[in-house]
Amino acid sequence: MVQDKTIMSRLFDAANHSFLFLIAVLTVLPFLYVIVSSFGSMDDWIPKKFTLSAYQYIFSTNTFLRSLQVSVYITIVGTAFSLLFTSLTAYALSHKHLPGRKGFMLLVLFTMFFSGGMIPTYFVVRSVGLLNTLWSLMIPGMISAYYLIILKSFFQQLPEELKESAKIDGCHELGILWRIILPLSLPAMAAFGLFYAVGLWNQYFSAILYINDSTKWPVQVLLRQIVVLSSGGFGDSTQISQDSVAFYGQSIKMAVVVVATVPILLVYPFLQKHFAKGVLLGSIKE
Repeated sequence: MVQDKTIMSRLFDAANHSFLFLIAVLTVLPFLYVIVSSFGSMDDWIPKKFTLSAYQYIFSTNTFLRSLQVSVYITIVGTAFSLLFTSLTAYALSHKHLPGRKGFMLLVLFTMFFSGGMIPTYFVVRSVGLLNTLWSLMIPGMISAYYLIILKSFFQQLPEELKESAKIDGCHELGILWRIILPLSLPAMAAFGLFYAVGLWNQYFSAILYINDSTKWPVQVLLRQIVVLSSGGFGDSTQISQDSVAFYGQSIKMAVVVVATVPILLVYPFLQKHFAKGVLLGSIKE
């Protein structure tokens, strides 16, 4: 009977590994196809001619480089501000004797289930003068209520003795947060920082709503324009000939997809080890 269970267990493991391998292949193949097609010159599954013309073209156009700079800017600045204000708010709400703490927490929880909607949010953004500015892509979603609650719960679990000893040494609240709390929260900050960065890097719908100036489009909006427009042009004075568009049009689209995807993929492996630990911090309530 023990031998039969061992055989069944091995068969299950083999089937499980085969299934997971198949899923992995199906997941990787589309991205490999995009990469291979970006080096080709025809709409073939296997390009007949490998060339760097698509990459040379997109990096020679001011439009793409400008959109790439916009995406990098809003990702770095937006992530920094999101982490700053999330940690400040979480630290304040972690103080059990904060006046009005329960009311503030109810407001935070309310935003997790209800929102003003697209039109009211647009009017708010317009009324404060953020239309056609990069701040419209960073300020409206600067603090995630979900990340805020997790970080607040983690701050509450830290021993009060750490804070009391720091106060005895003359450290103020911001000093306690910067010198003691945040160093102990690096896994959570790294995980939430990457989540914020991915969301900002993939900004698309907000840019469509709030940005009318094409010079301020992030790379995701430009990618959409390239995919939708059959001409393959970028909408500025830098254009290639119709013959080149017909020949390299598909590879240009694929090259833009690769360039828009690779930067965030390069950051992901370095912070992946912090994901599980960072997200689980604060999940156990006192």
